[in-house]
Amino acid sequence: MIRRLFMLLLVSIIVVGGSASFRPVQSASSDPCKQDHAAWLTQVLGKMSTIKPGMTRWDVLHVFRAEEGAPRLFRTEGGPATGLRETFVSQDCPYFKIDVEFKPWSFDLHNQDVIVNVSKPYVQFAATN
Repeated sequence: MIRRLFMLLLVSIIVVGGSASFRPVQSASSDPCKQDHAAWLTQVLGKMSTIKPGMTRWDVLHVFRAEEGAPRLFRTEGGPATGLRETFVSQDCPYFKIDVEFKPWSFDLHNQDVIVNVSKPYVQFAATN
């Protein structure tokens, strides 16, 4: 009886000690969560990089559809599109932004303003009112 308890104790120590020293090898490519985040980020940055000089404000606001069916890729930060230099916020994440400069097309049709310059996408906390 004592011998069986001793053997059980010995086996338990070996199992616990062996499992405590075992560490799985961690790899960035083996974590599905990291892969999902990387794929999502690639998709969002790809959408943002399609905005180019020569396009119109209308293109920024209406060319793309979000997955939910919303008719915009970006929304303006701080209100409606009225200025010649504006910050647009990704519909996918409110922290992803681009700055866009426009050449006015007409005073009545702001959506026809032509994009002159687009900044690289950047990350910034959402504006607070």
